Amino acid sequence: MNTETLPLTDPQAARVRQVATDRPWIWLTAGWQDMLATKPIALAYGGAVCLAGWVVSLLLFEAGTLWAILPATSGFFMVGPLVAAGLYETSRLREQGIAPTLADMLAPFRRNGGQIAFIGVVLLVLHLFWVRIAGLIFMLFFGMSGIPSLERLPYAMLQSGQLLPFLVIGTGFGCILAAASFAVSAVSIPMLVDRDISALEAITVSVQAVLENWRAMLLWAGLIVLFTGLALVPFYLGLVLVFPLVGHATWHAYKDIVIR
Repeated sequence: MNTETLPLTDPQAARVRQVATDRPWIWLTAGWQDMLATKPIALAYGGAVCLAGWVVSLLLFEAGTLWAILPATSGFFMVGPLVAAGLYETSRLREQGIAPTLADMLAPFRRNGGQIAFIGVVLLVLHLFWVRIAGLIFMLFFGMSGIPSLERLPYAMLQSGQLLPFLVIGTGFGCILAAASFAVSAVSIPMLVDRDISALEAITVSVQAVLENWRAMLLWAGLIVLFTGLALVPFYLGLVLVFPLVGHATWHAYKDIVIR
């Protein structure tokens, strides 16, 4: 079988299936099974993402913008679905009875790279917009009287009466952009890995999937935030396991919701 060729499908025939609220637990179980079956690929993927987190944090530390680490790490939520395209390919090949290799991880970008890149640009713009907004909010609350030194910054923020409104407003903007990013990418990139369709068609189906299954998707988004947040705590080390788990589970979410 030629794994580089995808069957053409009519984009208008793509429909969304309504699923039970607790289906995310099924997706996680299936994702865990995929991860165990392809441990070298999963660990390589997770290790690369963990390393990327270290590099970003080091660059921000050297630039003296340690405050930007929190909004920057939100990129794991916004851009993660794009990075996980290789994991979707792994699950796709396993469903076909084909043993995937690390070389297969680039296959989605060779097949449908332009459309995947389009969604990547959309997610990247949302992420950069969030980083800029976070910087403006930080300056609004803490920059009027001069930004404290890097060593004093955590203590100055904790002692400031502006901390609570800063967190409330910042979190509010973050949630809005994260929701938009999630709606765009919930099943769109797995669709582009699996089908020969356009990015706009995939985004349309993804938004429809979120709206028609908002309870299940709300639980799914909450689980992603919870697992990823916990994975970030030990200096990104938890991403070695969490990132491939969520990536494989996302593939099963797509297969469960979108009807061929």
